[in-house]
Amino acid sequence: MILNASEGIRVVATAEGAEAADVIRREMPDVVLLDIRMPDVDGLTVLQQIRTLSEPPNVAMLTTFDTDEYILTALRSGAAGFLLKDTEPEQLAQLVRTLAAGGVVMSPKASRALLRGHPGAGAPQDADLARVGLLSDRERDVLALVAEGLSNGDIGTRIHLSAGTVKDHVSSILTKLRVSSRVQAALLAQRAGLLRRNGDDPARDNAR
Repeated sequence: MILNASEGIRVVATAEGAEAADVIRREMPDVVLLDIRMPDVDGLTVLQQIRTLSEPPNVAMLTTFDTDEYILTALRSGAAGFLLKDTEPEQLAQLVRTLAAGGVVMSPKASRALLRGHPGAGAPQDADLARVGLLSDRERDVLALVAEGLSNGDIGTRIHLSAGTVKDHVSSILTKLRVSSRVQAALLAQRAGLLRRNGDDPARDNAR
């Protein structure tokens, strides 16, 4: 009801348990919100099933179950976000739009759990730092904004690049960092201190 009432969003289907993966394959939505616990099969299993699709939708977990184990398993399995059901209705609609645009959405607790659950979260390993060091200054700017959860379009607006150019930068960043998702790239950005580095003015040096 909340999402159907939101401008620019159409709920194409709802499903529970074992039927969820089949419904997703049939409807091919842009965004999927999955609960952790459902009848017959849990949301994490459904997530793994739909991640095997040739063009999987952007998936976020939307649940009341927020243990570190659930959060880390979901993000490592390919979820683009982890949200709690007490998210305000207006904020939920905006987060769905962010997911549709390729962004990352995370509750504050999920962000903390991700940092706690990653080995060496407080002190980046030499190999991680070396990979971040392979990035150009512009790629580091883009990575910092990816870590803020911005979509390619929003990043382009912030630093005055086309969405296509940002997409190319993101692809290069994932390759250089040897990660497969924006969430994993965002974690490396946090651990390398790029958010603090770019926090004052992410759009600096636009002429670079």
